[in-house]
Amino acid sequence: MQGHSFWLLYILLLVPMLIFRVVPLLALKHRDLPPKVRAALGLIPAAAFAALVANDIMQTDLWTGDPLAGLVPVAAILVVIPVAKRSGSLVWSAVAGMLAYACLSYAGASLGW
Repeated sequence: MQGHSFWLLYILLLVPMLIFRVVPLLALKHRDLPPKVRAALGLIPAAAFAALVANDIMQTDLWTGDPLAGLVPVAAILVVIPVAKRSGSLVWSAVAGMLAYACLSYAGASLGW
C-alpha cells in the first residue's frame, strides 16, 4: 500500500468513527436522560469487559492443546467474581483478574504445565 493510499484509507475510516462517537456525546451533553437510559448506558463497560473475558475463555486452542492451560483463565475468573461482588468496581475486577492470571500462569510455568 502506498503512503497516500494509507492516509486516504485512514481518513475515510477515522471521520465516520469520530462522527458516530462524538456527535452523540455533543448532542446529549446538556440533556437529562431518563433513568432507564442512564441505567442501560451504565451497563456498557461491564458488557464490554465480559465480552473480553468470554473471548479469552472460549479459545479452543487452549483447551485442545493442554487442558490445564485452559483452566488458568477459568481460575482467574473465580478470583474476579468475589472481587467484583465486593467492590462493584470494574477497575478492581480487571486488576484482580490480571494479577490472578499472571500468578497462575507463572505457577503453571514453574510446575511445568
